[in-house]
Amino acid sequence: MDKIYKDRLGAGWILIAALCFTLMNFQVKDAAQRFGLSTAELVFWRMGFSAVFLGAMARFQGLEFKTPHWRAHLSRSISGSVAMLCIFYGITHLPLATGVTLSYTSSIFLAVFSFLVLKERISPYTVMVLILGFIGVAVLLNPSFKSGQELAAMVGLAGGALAGWAYMQVRELSLLGEPGWRVVFYLSLIGMLLAGIWATFEGWHAFNIQALPHLLGVGASALVAQLCMTRAYKVGNKFTVASLSYLTVVFSSLAGMWWLGDKIGWQETLGMGIIVMSGVLSSIPPSWLQRYRLFRQ
Repeated sequence: MDKIYKDRLGAGWILIAALCFTLMNFQVKDAAQRFGLSTAELVFWRMGFSAVFLGAMARFQGLEFKTPHWRAHLSRSISGSVAMLCIFYGITHLPLATGVTLSYTSSIFLAVFSFLVLKERISPYTVMVLILGFIGVAVLLNPSFKSGQELAAMVGLAGGALAGWAYMQVRELSLLGEPGWRVVFYLSLIGMLLAGIWATFEGWHAFNIQALPHLLGVGASALVAQLCMTRAYKVGNKFTVASLSYLTVVFSSLAGMWWLGDKIGWQETLGMGIIVMSGVLSSIPPSWLQRYRLFRQ
């Protein structure tokens, strides 16, 4: 009963996280369309909210900001920040479902980078899952290329790749003993600075009080989503949580069609379905599948 309770608790937390991530993605695209805000400005507010909140909480609790691994933090934070800039660009210039799905290719690229860079062994099962994922990417991008959205599609895909690289670096920081709050804090702080510099070169939009709820909403929903996702992985079954995290793609697709007027064809739907399937299968270890086959026999 305790295991069932924990599984349900983890599923509940990741469901809330998926809804909050969807709210963040929706507000990013809506703010860009309604107020003409740039990608850099949106990332600045998203990162700034987390940096201020986490910094204040750490200060209140007397936590240590100093770290001996500042080079690793800097590298991870730069790659993560550029990834977010690319992902937000894809979300604001592509149908919401397409942009969000491209960001979820990070799990595919994480496996590729782990094999190429960390020299981790990769099973035939994982190879098949990766091939399936890249087939989904090709199917998903085809309509974008046909409609003249090549740049946005490639930038969004680059965001997924850079996010995969950043996740690999997060794993390395965890092995070095760095606490999660510090990793997210430095990512948010450096991301805010980089986005602010970029926005300064592009030119800031005049402050609009009507845009403030969207900007605060982007930061708040992202922070709540991150906290809920962390909690889900802590209390729930990690394979169940990883699979349910793809509900963000489903929720974003519905939000884009209902509230933003996005039109999604059969190729985009098929591509998203294949990518989601690849992500779900990648979260299931081959050993679990082997036990399942034995049970069926």
